[in-house]
This record gives sequence, structure tokens and C-alpha cells, in this order.
Amino acid sequence: MAPLNLPIGATGISVKVQPGVLFSICDAYIRRSEGQDRVIGTLVGSIAEGVLEVKNCYAVPHKESYDTVEMDIMHHKTLVDLHAKVNPKEVVVGWYSTGTGVSGSDALIQEFYSGECTNPVHLTVDTTLQNKQLSISAYVSRTLTLGKKALASEFLEVSCEVRTSEVEKVGVELLETEITDKIPTDIEGLHASFGRLQESLERTYNYVDDVVKGRRKADLAIGRYLADTVAAVPFISKEEFEQLFNDSAQDVMLIMYLSNLVQAQIALADKLGTAALPIL
Repeated sequence: MAPLNLPIGATGISVKVQPGVLFSICDAYIRRSEGQDRVIGTLVGSIAEGVLEVKNCYAVPHKESYDTVEMDIMHHKTLVDLHAKVNPKEVVVGWYSTGTGVSGSDALIQEFYSGECTNPVHLTVDTTLQNKQLSISAYVSRTLTLGKKALASEFLEVSCEVRTSEVEKVGVELLETEITDKIPTDIEGLHASFGRLQESLERTYNYVDDVVKGRRKADLAIGRYLADTVAAVPFISKEEFEQLFNDSAQDVMLIMYLSNLVQAQIALADKLGTAALPIL
């Protein structure tokens, strides 16, 4: 009897997703065709030292049932070639779908992307906000074989997180709300960031105070982390900080002035060009 093989998949990798990818996926979901339950698309990025970073994506038109999938392969190939010209260092790393978990037709799509890259990652994004949050999961697949015959594919979940800066967190939090009246201004975003910073400082202060007074047992890992964080903050006097802040504010104002000047020049040139056209 042929042996039943259960090869171990490449589950040692972790997936990092940039916020722009989530915006593109949500936008594709909003623009989906009427009656379409979900959208799928191609993920592009890079992989190094077991960390796969998803930097961009694009939707691929498709139709599917439980046991059949029709994809616009020419659309996929065309966008791959165009993206390679713009970002030659980024390659196809997998595909995405909206929804939760995996479905019966995902194995067919995974098989197609296995021909596009080695060990493709399947990223799922819950755009319906079932748990009142934008749930994100990543999977890799392995093949169950009997002898030399492939029987089925199994999806294994891997570590996945969204890599965001403090500024990008504002946009990601907007995606997690069902109704948004307006995008917050720069001042409102800055105010929210300072609010989160103040909450973090208060939790840190309360933890350190409890440890010092013996109300809580000290954690050496947290202590080392706090020490490294404090050591990483450069010492700047009040006068130096005010000088740096004023210089930065003046640079921003100069950029805004030049931008407005360019807009005025373009508008003036457009007016003059329109006025110079002959009247037929």
C-alpha cells in the first residue's frame, strides 16, 4: 500500500501587511459587481528571512461556484507586467479574498497562484465587520498525497499583522467603523494620537508605581523594554525643541506656499491658453 504523506508546510513564515493594501481591498469590495459575494485579487511584495511583506495588491475579475472558478488571467498577467515595470523589486507573493476563513473553491485559486510563486499566501479580510473589527488572517497550504497522487490541499494559518505608522493608524481605524461622516483633519488626527500616547503613558506610570510600591510583581522583560525605550529617547532642552519645532513649521509653510503658487500658475496658464483659442 502506498504511504499517506503529510508534508509539513512552510508555516514558519510571518506576514506583514501595509495599510494601503487594506484600503485597496476595501475599495475593490465596495466597487464589486452586483450580486458578487466577494472579491479576490493578487498580492505583491517581498520576502526576506521568513518575513513576507505585502506592499500592494490589485483585484482580479472572477466568477466562482463551489467546484469551479473562472478568473480573468489576462487581466492578472497584464497588471503583473505593468507592476514589474514600476516596482521591479516586488513580486507576486499570493492572493487575497474578502470574507472569513477559506471556502471550497479556494484550493483551486491557491493551485493557480502556486504556479505564479513559491508557496503563495492566502490573505482573508473580513469587510463585513462581523466582530465589529477588520479581521485579517493569512494562510499557506500544504498538499496531502497518497504515494505520488495528490489528494487534497490543507490551509494552515500563519502569523499576520498590519504594519502601520502612527499617522496610518487613523485611516485603519476608519476602516473598522461602519459609518464615517468625514475623514478627520490633520489637527483631529494629531489630537487622537496625543490621546493614545497619554493613555499609554498613564498605563506605564500606573504599572511602574504598582511595582515600586509592591502591589504588583515585577516583570523583567517589561522592565528591560521600558529601560530601552527611555534610553532611546534623545535628551533635548526646551530651547532646542522650540527651535526644531519652529524650523519644521516654517518648512511646512514654505512647501504649502510653493504648492499654492504652482496651482495659481497652472490656473493662470490654463486661462491664458483658453483665451488664446480661436473662436469658430
